[in-house]
Amino acid sequence: MEITFADLGLRSELLDSIHRLGFESPSPIQAQTIPLALSGSDIVGLSQTGSGKTAAFGLPALEAIDLELMATQVLILCPTRELAVQVCEEIHRLATALKGVSAIPVYGGAPIDRQMRGLRKGAHIVVGTPGRIMDHLKRKTLKTDAIRLCVLDEADRMLDMGFREDMEVILDQLPSERQTLFFSATMNKGVSGLIKAFSKDAQKISIERKSLTVDTIEQTYYEVRNRSKVEVMCRLLDLETDPRGIVFCNTKQMVEEACESLALRGYVVDRIHGDITQSNRERVIKKFREGSVEMLVATDVAARGLDIDDVNIVFNYDLPYDPEDYVHRIGRTGRAGRSGKSVTFVYGRDIYRLEAIERYTRQVVRRMKIPTLDEVEGRRADQVFNQIRDRLEQGSFSNHEHLVDRLLDAGHTPTDIASALFDQLGKQEARESVAIVEDTEPFSETPRPARGGRNSGKHGRFRKKSYGRSAEKGSRSKGTFQANKKFSAKPFKRKSSSAGSNSGSNSQSKKQPDSSSPPKRRFKRPE
Repeated sequence: MEITFADLGLRSELLDSIHRLGFESPSPIQAQTIPLALSGSDIVGLSQTGSGKTAAFGLPALEAIDLELMATQVLILCPTRELAVQVCEEIHRLATALKGVSAIPVYGGAPIDRQMRGLRKGAHIVVGTPGRIMDHLKRKTLKTDAIRLCVLDEADRMLDMGFREDMEVILDQLPSERQTLFFSATMNKGVSGLIKAFSKDAQKISIERKSLTVDTIEQTYYEVRNRSKVEVMCRLLDLETDPRGIVFCNTKQMVEEACESLALRGYVVDRIHGDITQSNRERVIKKFREGSVEMLVATDVAARGLDIDDVNIVFNYDLPYDPEDYVHRIGRTGRAGRSGKSVTFVYGRDIYRLEAIERYTRQVVRRMKIPTLDEVEGRRADQVFNQIRDRLEQGSFSNHEHLVDRLLDAGHTPTDIASALFDQLGKQEARESVAIVEDTEPFSETPRPARGGRNSGKHGRFRKKSYGRSAEKGSRSKGTFQANKKFSAKPFKRKSSSAGSNSGSNSQSKKQPDSSSPPKRRFKRPE
């Protein structure tokens, strides 16, 4: 018999909120955690990212608070600012029908006086990072006397980030008669020691999986040299119907370069990394969540704690050094039972790290061949055809019969008229990246003179001719991009381009990737 939320012992207001959110049945971690948490037991929950852990501790937290007592009763510790904000937002969503609940996020990089005002008013639930919670404890602006429940979300990550001492100080200052919930993706010696020191007979809940990654994620990799990653990524994105994804890089410099390259190809893109201010991070994440930014380029600062349900593709632009980081990167897609894609770029000795990742996740990452230009253009033609067919079937178009009659009177045939319209629509829908990839040679051993290197020519690889834009190469400054004007607060807007005609002649002599060989694993040791 299937378990429902009504079977878990939650109050009616919370059940109403769950119904409004559209949840039908609890996930495995929720079904096992919530009844134990409501009974007052300490819990250690082990489950992969995207399994619904926030609701697993959020619902018991809301059940435990006394709405008439205006004091902090629940403390939730998170490793990153982004995760703290998202957990707090999820708490508010779960408390939609529970009137009078006060929950605030507390994290570094935000004005502390605003947080102090919220704490003085008596927030029932405080969600924060260890560093900023320590600041409030030192200032005595966070009172711990009434705290009944403490939750450590992603405890392993907080230990990895060096928060062990802060966590121990915080837990020491909480009342001894409290309930403690530990949630972690992995169990290591550090987490075990923390649990042993600060819990009482904690009940362990582990959601067993044959692999650490979600089955609904299609994991693939492409053998690509560094200089050709952007071009290959553009081809893959152009095969997607509605691309919306995250591109992960290992360094801040690579984030800046990849973001600029995608922007010049016409994608609506923005980025987050350690040098971006907290206010700008929040702005970027908000725009990405709302859909006004289609591609987000980020370092691993976003690998954990970025909870956006409809990310359909994740790129490992740089292969992560730690297999666990790979798991959390691709965990940004395929969430809550949805399907997703993971694309990894490797070359040379990267194969050994990829094999280590496969052993760690117990899943095979399939090698794929780079799509040809014919495949990209064929998919684009299919999209245009489907658009026209759907409009004809739905009748959702204006009547332009008089214009068609004028063309017929001029001697043009109906077939020629329709072909010209298809051609024009296809050019308007095409991204600049189609024109760019026509002039690429992903596996060429020699530099491409038509494109130029970073320092070749007046404008290097971002020359006006290569991209069909009037802007010269943008000079890059910290936190901004420039191409005749700075983009400091707005995402990059897509522009249509007719640069395909310029690059067509060059592509005639270019060597295209071999698409005839079967997609089997084959790596060469670099010389």
